[in-house]
Amino acid sequence: MMEAVMIQTAAAVLLIAAAAVRIALSARYEEQEETSGTGICQTNGRKEIQADVVLAFTNDAGTMAVLADGIGDQNTGKLCAQLAADTIMDRYEPYRVLNNPDYFFKSTFAEANRRIQMTIGERRGGASLAAVFIDKHHLYYAIAGNVRIALKRGEELIPLSRGQTIDVLAAEAYENGAISRQEAIWSMDEKRVWNYLGMDGFREIERCEQPIQLKPGDVILIASKGIFEELSWGEMEDILLNGTSVQEQADTMVRKAESKLNPEMDNGSVLLLNVQTEAADEKDKLGI
Repeated sequence: MMEAVMIQTAAAVLLIAAAAVRIALSARYEEQEETSGTGICQTNGRKEIQADVVLAFTNDAGTMAVLADGIGDQNTGKLCAQLAADTIMDRYEPYRVLNNPDYFFKSTFAEANRRIQMTIGERRGGASLAAVFIDKHHLYYAIAGNVRIALKRGEELIPLSRGQTIDVLAAEAYENGAISRQEAIWSMDEKRVWNYLGMDGFREIERCEQPIQLKPGDVILIASKGIFEELSWGEMEDILLNGTSVQEQADTMVRKAESKLNPEMDNGSVLLLNVQTEAADEKDKLGI
C-alpha cells in the first residue's frame, strides 16, 4: 500500500514538474504560433481528462512539431504524453542544424520509451507519438502508435503515415505473403495499437522512407483519434481547402468532430503547419 502511494506521489510530482516546464516554454511556443503559420486545437471529446499534448517549436534548424496521445487511466495517460512530447522538444531545442533527422527520431523515441517505463513502473500506460521535422526544404516524420500525418498539396490531402494498428499490420503481412487474404480481411476492423511508447517490448517506429520535398502552399496535418475517427478524409480535405487561416481551419475541424455527437468520442487534437512562408523565402534566396 505504501509503495503504491509513493509511486502515485512521484508521478504527481513529475506531472507537476512537466507542467511547470511546459508553462515556462508556452509563451515562446504561443509567440511563434502567431507568426509561423501554426494552428492547434483540441477537444476532450467525451473523456474527463485531456491526455493529448501538442507542441510546435522553431529554431535555427527548422520546425519540430509533436502530438502525443496518452494511454492509461486517470492522469497516467496525460503524464506519459507529456513525457513523450517533452523528451523530443528537450533534445531538439539546442540544435542549430539537424543533419540526421532519422537518427534523431530513433534515439529520442527510444529515450521517451525508457522515461515512460521508468516513471510509471508497473502501471499500465504509454503514449502514441507523432513527430514532424521541417527544415525549409524537406519534411521528415516518425510515428509510434496511432496518430495520423498528412500533407495538403494543391486541392488534395495526401496521407503520409499508416500508423501502428492491427489492421495496418495485417495489411502489411498480406502484402509480404505472411497471411492469407481472408485473414487480412478479418483483421481490417481491428484498430488496436500494437506498438506504442512505454509498452514492454517496444518495437521499431514508423519513419518516412525518403525526405518529402516541400512546395509553397503545402500544409502539414497531424491529428489524433478524436479527429480522424470522427471526420472522413473528404471532410478534413474540404476544411483545408477553405481559404481561412490554419488556426481557423484547426478550430473548424474540432467543432465538426464534436458535432458528430459520438458518445464514445476520444480526445481529439489537430496541428496544422503552413510551410508556405518558409518555402517561399527559400525560393527567393535561390533567385527562382
